[in-house]
Amino acid sequence: MVAQARSVHVTRRQRKMHDKQSRIFDAAAAMFAEHGFDGTTTQQISDRADIAAGTLFRYAASKGELLLMVYNEELRTALEDGAAEARARTDSLTAVFAMVRPLLRTAEQRPENTIAYQRELLFGSPTDKYRSEGLALVARLESMIAERLVADARARGIDAGPVEEQARLAGRSVFAALHLALVQPSTGAHPGHDAMADLRSQIAQIIAGFFTSLGRQ
Repeated sequence: MVAQARSVHVTRRQRKMHDKQSRIFDAAAAMFAEHGFDGTTTQQISDRADIAAGTLFRYAASKGELLLMVYNEELRTALEDGAAEARARTDSLTAVFAMVRPLLRTAEQRPENTIAYQRELLFGSPTDKYRSEGLALVARLESMIAERLVADARARGIDAGPVEEQARLAGRSVFAALHLALVQPSTGAHPGHDAMADLRSQIAQIIAGFFTSLGRQ
């Protein structure tokens, strides 16, 4: 009976924690969407979630971590959409571009938040839980790209030793180009250029280089 009572207590506590986390997530998502990252404070988020500010910081240590929590879900959804689109593509370029295009579409809705998210991913605290989750999603995107390139290389009869390593590097290069495209509004670089068209051309160059290097080896 004692063990059962403890189990019920733990379950209730877990439900309360989950409820608070859901309220914080919903409040942060709404505030960032309405006012942007810079125009939102943690106090506003805690007020909207109807919890104390001290309680808020038990779930996320900073406003940047709250943004990571929210935008990790945006990134996860975009990756799922991109993977579904890529499966319907028959060549490497359109498949890889299909993987990253949903991320660009999401970024266009609120560039300020996307730029802040990318900044937190690259330069946030190494102890942030949600930063680790975001970096894992980036690694997943790179792996998706690499796996597709490996499959396409083998379909061409190329199955040499360095295929997987070269594909891994190509995946990292694509994300590097994607990152620059996502933060372009803040850098002011290449004014007048279509970021999506430029990114597609860059991906084409990376993939061409991938297959050319394999051919030489």
